[in-house]
Amino acid sequence: MGIRLEVKDRAQKIVEAISDVLSDVNGGEVERLASTILRTLGDRKIFVVGAGRTGLVAKAFVMRLMHLGFSVHVVGETITPRMDPGDLLIAISGSGETLYPLTIARQAKKLGGILAVITSYPESTLGKMADVRVVIKGRVLPAAQADYDSRQIMGLHEPLTPLGTLFEISTLVFCDALISELASRLGKTEEDLARRHATLE
Repeated sequence: MGIRLEVKDRAQKIVEAISDVLSDVNGGEVERLASTILRTLGDRKIFVVGAGRTGLVAKAFVMRLMHLGFSVHVVGETITPRMDPGDLLIAISGSGETLYPLTIARQAKKLGGILAVITSYPESTLGKMADVRVVIKGRVLPAAQADYDSRQIMGLHEPLTPLGTLFEISTLVFCDALISELASRLGKTEEDLARRHATLE
């Protein structure tokens, strides 16, 4: 039995929502992030942090950056090295208020690190701290139950994706697109990336 039509319709709506979110990303912000990442090549390290499902997105991004030859690390792993002044921390948080990335970002700034933030809320605590920021608008904070009816009447519907899913998926797609752009600028091919892929699997 094939997938139910309702599920396919929902999947299509989610794909459309992701497309809408990514079409709103500011090109100047993307360029600043790409340039900041490229400047780490050689003698600087990159650290990436996220919590929960966003943390899984962060790890996927780290893997692709490693494939491109960057010295890149997931914050919190036992083998993560020290951060030195001039190193880059990329903090991913839809709300921009998630405690763990926020705590790590504050530490990074004290250590003289550069802070790049990917968030839905540029005026959040993380957003305001950032040296480089990319806004991906998928994260919708929970609507108050009291005004649910009025929001529905006004057509202000919540997305079909639960909690932060739209932000997480949109950010995953964005990060993969950014990897493609970085690979192009570095003259790397898919075969080059494959040479750095894990062999102990």
